[in-house]
Amino acid sequence: MAFRENFLWGGATAANQCEGAYLEGGRGLANVDVVPAGSDRFSVGSGMMKMFSCNEEHYYPSHEAIDMYHHYKEDIALLAGMGFKCYRLSIAWSRIFPKGDELEPNEEGLKFYDNVFDECLKYGIEPLVTICHFDVPMHLIETIGGWRSRQMIDHYVRYCETIFKRYRDKVKYWLTFNEINMILHFPFMGAGLYFEEGENKPQVKYTAAHHELVASALATKIAHEINPEFKIGCMLAAGNTYANTCHPEDVWRSIEKDRENYFFIDVQSRGEYPAYALKQLEREGVKIPFVKGDKELLQTYTVDFISFSYYSSRLVSANPDVNKMTEGNVFDTLKNPYLEASEWGWQIDPLGLRITLNSLYDRYQKPLFIVENGLGAVDIPDEHGYVEDDYRIDYLREHIRAMKEAVELDGVDLLGYTTWGCIDLVSAGTGEMKKRYGFIYVDKDNEGNGTLRRSKKKSYNWYKKVIHSNGEDLE
Repeated sequence: MAFRENFLWGGATAANQCEGAYLEGGRGLANVDVVPAGSDRFSVGSGMMKMFSCNEEHYYPSHEAIDMYHHYKEDIALLAGMGFKCYRLSIAWSRIFPKGDELEPNEEGLKFYDNVFDECLKYGIEPLVTICHFDVPMHLIETIGGWRSRQMIDHYVRYCETIFKRYRDKVKYWLTFNEINMILHFPFMGAGLYFEEGENKPQVKYTAAHHELVASALATKIAHEINPEFKIGCMLAAGNTYANTCHPEDVWRSIEKDRENYFFIDVQSRGEYPAYALKQLEREGVKIPFVKGDKELLQTYTVDFISFSYYSSRLVSANPDVNKMTEGNVFDTLKNPYLEASEWGWQIDPLGLRITLNSLYDRYQKPLFIVENGLGAVDIPDEHGYVEDDYRIDYLREHIRAMKEAVELDGVDLLGYTTWGCIDLVSAGTGEMKKRYGFIYVDKDNEGNGTLRRSKKKSYNWYKKVIHSNGEDLE
């Protein structure tokens, strides 16, 4: 077999996109709760439009999402029915520390995740927990400006210590930050950054990134002290960038675009800022706010494995006249004439997954974990909620084949594979429900209407067969 015997097959969600119950159980308001659906979503999520509270003119999809807070037993049972070995989920920071700066945690929030993990373990499902998945308590944004403040490190460390100690016997695999490089592209959603007029945005972004990188190293240190069996990973929004032509300037531009994303993982995995990043930031007049001890922390406490999301590859040109872009991506990319695209303009490139796996493994020589991969599509259910989603099966089949070749033919060390949105949830990018990824259909629309009834799609039994055969049966 290509995959190891204990390969971690499963699926992934995020608290803010599925839990709902946004003010129940003592949970505090978070950045994700004030990012609306609709035309203002990108402006708010990117920190260009100030929205620190909710209003009646907008719809906020995180408030109910798919109400997994009240449906988690049913949902985990459905995941177990596919034979999941692993379930990637996130803890909502503001469930544990509602304001973010309390000295004592919210017991009701801690108990909720105890129950969720117990339910997973009952079925033999290994939890993979993202500590911070686009989730910052609003109180910390309003009082200290989110991750632009170094004080965030102390608050994050207290949060980590609390959950590491509480769940030391229930959770083994942890990710410090979801898609840490998204701080450059969606900074309010990623790190609670809102930009005042005239502010030096690159300086603010890289200051916040440095604070997250130091916090990640401290979390790794503390985790291994609390339980040496813990495995701590970083997480990257990945996808190699192709050159539009063989013109050397196009090739160089593609290298530069990849480095923008590698930069974060270079620090978390190699333990120091790469020379190319330091030189670039120097040219841009950006200063990394090192304090005494930072460099030693980063060097000493690197991650155990590297996880990433992969949905599509990217394409760039150094020629400004080449500007036919795809729609729907947070990452700007040219349209690749050799690839088909999803309904949201995401270019479908299974071989790109193999390329990305090899690029990351060649670069870091650490175990990899694909923690997001999937197809967002409009699903049309019948009267029973059943969806004939052959298009999703086709997408996943070809990506698993590429993943298999990376392991079997190229020797990549891969821990597992968790598809994104294994149950339908709110899209992070668009705030929509109709952009569905799941094996399980949830009856809810973009305006929040629906019964929330769960039903299995065709892909449910297909993925069950894939897991049962350890990736050997993909038909």
